[in-house]
Amino acid sequence: MPLTILVVDDDLGTRLSISDYLELSGYSVIMANDGQEALTMVVEYHPDLIVTDIVMPRMNGYELVRRVRQQPAFRLLPVILLTARTKTQERILGYQSGCDLYLPKPFELEELAAAIRNLLERSQIIQSEYRFFHKENLDNFTPAKASEAQVSQFTQTQKSQLISSLTNREQEVLELLTHGLSNVEMGHRLYLSPRTVEKHVSSLLRKTTTSNRAELVRFAIKHGLVE
Repeated sequence: MPLTILVVDDDLGTRLSISDYLELSGYSVIMANDGQEALTMVVEYHPDLIVTDIVMPRMNGYELVRRVRQQPAFRLLPVILLTARTKTQERILGYQSGCDLYLPKPFELEELAAAIRNLLERSQIIQSEYRFFHKENLDNFTPAKASEAQVSQFTQTQKSQLISSLTNREQEVLELLTHGLSNVEMGHRLYLSPRTVEKHVSSLLRKTTTSNRAELVRFAIKHGLVE
């Protein structure tokens, strides 16, 4: 079954050109004229990725992404913002709203398709890890083990202590990790070098006593360390 991509743009020509190209690339495409319509379609169709313009009537792209991110079911949904706005502050606003990639216009459809493939691959890996984690917990949990699980449960006090030990940068890196970003991509968003990002990741692994990024992401999601 092909993955579904929601294309949001108030310009019909842009919607159709992107949709036609993506359908030829093997995706199922649904379209919306503006952010308000797109938000309804997200809830109804549960797309695998959103490609949206920023400047639109009724609800712009920034607000669309923020509203999508407010819903737990779509917190990890990949979103690409398309816009002719290329100023640094506008890109920062896009990332602060929760987008995964900011692609300035004009762009090549081939470049957009490559970005979509990359984000979808990472999204599938994270979701697979997340489903495996919950299945593993469900399979291992029985009434006989209930008391043991309660004893080993990560307490609210421990959670508070861990969160208070994280620096602001570590919290930002942890949030981006749950979206499957690489060190380079996180560095672009946070204006840090990949080496500095890696130091923050190493610190997070140490503080959470996890051994790799997949475990770290599962730990963060399970214990509510990310919003």
